[in-house]
Amino acid sequence: MRLGQLFLFGLFFLSTVAVAELPETVARIKPSIVAVGTFKQTNSPQFTFRGTGFAVDDGTLIATNAHVIPESTDPDGSKLAIQIRGINGELTVWRAELRSRDKEHDLAILKIEGRKLPSLRLANSDAIQEGQGIGFIGFPIGGALGFSPVTHRGIVSSITPIALPGGNAQQLNQRLIRQLKNGAFNIFQLDATAYPGNSGSPVFDIESGTVIGVINMVFIKGSKESALSQPSGISYAIPASYLKRLLDQP
Repeated sequence: MRLGQLFLFGLFFLSTVAVAELPETVARIKPSIVAVGTFKQTNSPQFTFRGTGFAVDDGTLIATNAHVIPESTDPDGSKLAIQIRGINGELTVWRAELRSRDKEHDLAILKIEGRKLPSLRLANSDAIQEGQGIGFIGFPIGGALGFSPVTHRGIVSSITPIALPGGNAQQLNQRLIRQLKNGAFNIFQLDATAYPGNSGSPVFDIESGTVIGVINMVFIKGSKESALSQPSGISYAIPASYLKRLLDQP
């Protein structure tokens, strides 16, 4: 067998191994995925979905995006909650409390009582390379497809600053100006399609299943509605290193 043929065979073998490992990785991760939202007993439905979350640390902590969490709970009784699909397929709702929030990096951590979920291990996101294969699991389009975790696959297409100067003054908003002033930080650009509802989804290494980042936004070519009809296939994730820092805070 020639050298070129050996090289191609090697690439094919590695690709086949990665594909074979993905179902096993997904099976390990899915029990850690939860729907994040608010709960009010007199509402119909009682649970209002806002985004995806996943268990970390000791299994009583849930990581998600800061923008998934309402600025304040409804004074008429709506409370933060997570929804979980059990082994028997039934959906159960658990009360959650906001433990900490990092708006600059769009991350939040919730605390649940009375239950521990299988927690996901966080990777050293500083070692992530462009071209690395990834997957992410969450609830695209919320409850429209039913609350069963959905898996997407792609690669890290770029590691780029999250705050980029606009082409003109009209493209600058208060948040972007604040980020430029405080210093931009690197974010993972993914060659994968995320949808509304994927906010807070864990981005994981296909082979190890360790979390390298958290989905926080998708590039939209037109209106918000076009994210469903004409998805760009470009999504972004906050590196897990910032989640580690948030978890280490007292």
